[in-house]
Amino acid sequence: MLTDIEIAQAAKMNHIKDVAKTIGIPEDDLEFYGKYKAKISDSFIKNAEKNKKGKLILVTAINPTPAGEGKTTTTVGLGDAMALIGKKCVLALREPSLGPVMGVKGGAAGGGYSQVVPMEDINLHFTGDMHAITAANNLLSAMIDNHIHQGNELDIDVTNIVWKRVLDMNDRALRNVVVALGGKINGIPREDGFMITVASEIMAILCLANDLDDLKYRLGEIIIGYNRSGQPVYAKQLNAQGAMTVLLKDAIKPNLVQTLAHTPCFIHGGPFANIAHGCNSIIATKLALSLGDYVITEAGFGADLGAEKFMDIKCRFAGLKPDAVVIVATVRALKYNGGVSKSELKTENVEALKKGIVNLKKHIENMQGYNVPVVVALNRFDTDSEEELKTVTDICAEYNVEVSLSEVFAKGGEGGVDLANKVVSAIDNQRSGYAPLYDENLPIKEKIDIIIKKIYGGKGAVYTAKANKQIEQLERFGLDKKPICMAKTQYSLSDNPSLLGRPEGFEVTVSRVRVSNGAGFIVVETGDIMVMPGLPKKPAANNIDIDADGKITGLF
Repeated sequence: MLTDIEIAQAAKMNHIKDVAKTIGIPEDDLEFYGKYKAKISDSFIKNAEKNKKGKLILVTAINPTPAGEGKTTTTVGLGDAMALIGKKCVLALREPSLGPVMGVKGGAAGGGYSQVVPMEDINLHFTGDMHAITAANNLLSAMIDNHIHQGNELDIDVTNIVWKRVLDMNDRALRNVVVALGGKINGIPREDGFMITVASEIMAILCLANDLDDLKYRLGEIIIGYNRSGQPVYAKQLNAQGAMTVLLKDAIKPNLVQTLAHTPCFIHGGPFANIAHGCNSIIATKLALSLGDYVITEAGFGADLGAEKFMDIKCRFAGLKPDAVVIVATVRALKYNGGVSKSELKTENVEALKKGIVNLKKHIENMQGYNVPVVVALNRFDTDSEEELKTVTDICAEYNVEVSLSEVFAKGGEGGVDLANKVVSAIDNQRSGYAPLYDENLPIKEKIDIIIKKIYGGKGAVYTAKANKQIEQLERFGLDKKPICMAKTQYSLSDNPSLLGRPEGFEVTVSRVRVSNGAGFIVVETGDIMVMPGLPKKPAANNIDIDADGKITGLF
């Protein structure tokens, strides 16, 4: 089979104006970035709000393993399959980050014959949204240091600045740095650090803002640190929100692209789900719901991270009510959770499958806990035995959950027709009664406990002295009545990546608690989670190249 990039490069794309026309967007409301990418005008987005809304489908997955699950591939393939069964469908996905693209995880445009295109553009600079977010973030950093250098009228405590610089690249050397060295002319020296752009609060704000005015308001509400009296200092006190909004004026507009089968797809925003809230923008999702009968979106990593944050943060803020959840799994990944090494996953092992399927069972229980219909998409491989496939189907039946054997990677939409029919049936026959997991007005520790006990299956949290102090500070300033955004390893239901399957009786170590006040949630860092990843020993960048004709190779 051809590689992903070879398939994408051979695709015959329609002009983006023709893709837009299929969902009622006139050419005059498109802002073109070449022939195959476009942003949507503010006026069209506003006028579309009055349209009848479609059904919202969330695609999530079990905890990721080295065997791969194919969540975005399933999302794209399901969208193409919906079109094949006569449904008007629009996709709403996140933008990839250059960190994983050049690192180890890869891009976020799907795979095989279920991809969004132009794949190279989407996985690289796309329409510049990531760069705009990076620039806005670092403008605020520059204004903080300039304010201190120019006399520090706000009496900012240079030892208690919580705002960090960002870069959309995996670069561990930048996690902790010292700025303003070299003498008085360069400013006041202080400790600083970098996060990856997709983990920044500005990325979260862009994805949670309703419009440009809301974006500017939220940017002003960012807490950059504290003064020497211990009071919070806001970005609006530096008068930074206006210039930051100007840098983001185009980035806030959703990007329209297409799948290999020409299904319309909005790709907008790209927060990580292990260290941020992991969902695409509210603006893009709502626009898609105004234009399609069915909208398929995805949330990052496993359902314990992306899907929980989709339900408890994004849906809460946007007033969204998902109509169905698709949980993606593979026989290979479930056997890996059952203790089988990666090299042995192609060998039939029903006992290991039964042992590892507890991971899938927990995610099913969690999603059903939100009172939303669930369908399991089992990505099929030629090494899966009939007994293994039957085992998964029988166990899911105990939860009244249908299983569809998905082959969208190899067959595109045709390989997802059964999945599409089962999702539509679940929506038609099981009314969604979505409700968030917890009341955002509960004390911080109580909300954390609910997530750990109900979603992860643990017995509670242990707090470092630093975390306890930070929680007390947030409560003192009345900044505690917000949803929780857990920053946790994606590889386990616990905060220990080596605990596979369905661990029980564990405690989660809360190492740091900080407020993303503009975004509107509290970030709880657990274990040794890193907000700036590092490159692996052999990064994907080693294999990426371009020839004299501009043809890219090695990009998956």
